[in-house]
Amino acid sequence: MQIRRSVLLAAAMAATLLAGSAAAQNFADVKPSPQQTHWQDLEFGVIVHFGTNTFLDREWGDGTADPKVFNPDHVDPDQWARAAKSAGAKYLVLVAKHHDGFALWPTAQTDYSVKNSPWLGGKGDLVKMTSDAVRKEGMAFGVYLSPWDRHEPRYKDSAAYDKYYMAEMDELVQNYGPLVEWWLDGAGSAGHVYDFKKYLEELRTYQSNTMVFADVALFGYGDIRWVGQEDGHIHGENWNVIDRHGDLRWRPVEVDTPLHKLQWFWHPDSDKTLKSVDELMDIWENSVGLGGQLMLGLAPNRRGLLPDADVKRLKEFGEALQARYGADKNLVRKHAFTDANTSAALDGDQDTFWSAPEGARNAVLEANFPQPITFDHALTMEWLNDGQCVQKYAMEAWVNGAWKAVASAQAIGHMKIDRFAPVTAAKVRLNILSSACTPRIREFQLFNVGQKR
Repeated sequence: MQIRRSVLLAAAMAATLLAGSAAAQNFADVKPSPQQTHWQDLEFGVIVHFGTNTFLDREWGDGTADPKVFNPDHVDPDQWARAAKSAGAKYLVLVAKHHDGFALWPTAQTDYSVKNSPWLGGKGDLVKMTSDAVRKEGMAFGVYLSPWDRHEPRYKDSAAYDKYYMAEMDELVQNYGPLVEWWLDGAGSAGHVYDFKKYLEELRTYQSNTMVFADVALFGYGDIRWVGQEDGHIHGENWNVIDRHGDLRWRPVEVDTPLHKLQWFWHPDSDKTLKSVDELMDIWENSVGLGGQLMLGLAPNRRGLLPDADVKRLKEFGEALQARYGADKNLVRKHAFTDANTSAALDGDQDTFWSAPEGARNAVLEANFPQPITFDHALTMEWLNDGQCVQKYAMEAWVNGAWKAVASAQAIGHMKIDRFAPVTAAKVRLNILSSACTPRIREFQLFNVGQKR
């Protein structure tokens, strides 16, 4: 009998463990870390490509360029940071080493770096200059260190190269932090075996709050995922939880695209490839406006400066964003008096949120106005600390004595911008039709953009 009780107890324990495992594999139960929600609140960053490719009119270096070709005469990361900030960017990632293997700091691991270039007599350190400039502007700093290295002979020996890569990583994470993001590009890595688990252990030892970007196919335990293309758009509904071979993980999307069409590095024809303000706005609305993160590529020229046209375009873009979505353009700020819970979603403060009744799976958040307002864009933000809950919703306006749906979709997530034909109403509501957990809304805002889309 005692044996039977033991067997039954073991079976019950196993069933409980299996049930717990199944519960943990429910999409709605997967929650972000505090570091991830902080990173998602940054919304918009830039990534700077500058190196031997800049001087050779290349996008892809093969690792054979002479370090002496790297000889800018006016490197100014302060200019880069100011220009990025003027566009609204909150962080900057520097490509410290691209696929050609040329390092922009005086690494002790190889001679293929700025220390063997004529720039500043071989005494320059572009990573330090950039991190200092970025922090001076109140922005966060991150690093891109390409796993693929087309110059380093040890790349052919995976174990030897792992030690080399981690030694370079140690220099960067110990001397230039804190780092908001570590960018792991998967380009060129097909068939090569990296010890990514060891890489991340090393990174976490010194930079526990750094978010790790990687293509989902590269490894399964990154913090951020690639959107899958470089056109600047999220396509389809955007869910923060991704299923990789049956394992669920909170991995928000980062959308990377260059300021110049199809060009990450500067080229002599850069004046012909610069994206327009309208193109940049479309990119922002289809990345940040769909709950993702925008990573916009900047490319200094051979002097080490962003071209004047780029600086001007970034400023114009930042001004256009404020003209369209600035706090003073939010029509909801003039809402009629309401209860404290509802006000928390209408107050323009992302640290407060409206909550449906605990356990609710549908709910309505309504905003009323003293006089009818005309609007054509709605911006909604979900409070994600307890997970991404909303699975279906409709944006509705009170028109001719009835509720009329002006937009509908599935996911809200970090941010969702809905665009529709202009509508005039004194009552507007977010009708949450289905939610996997108790829905909570940080912000509900309305805008009258007044432009044909």
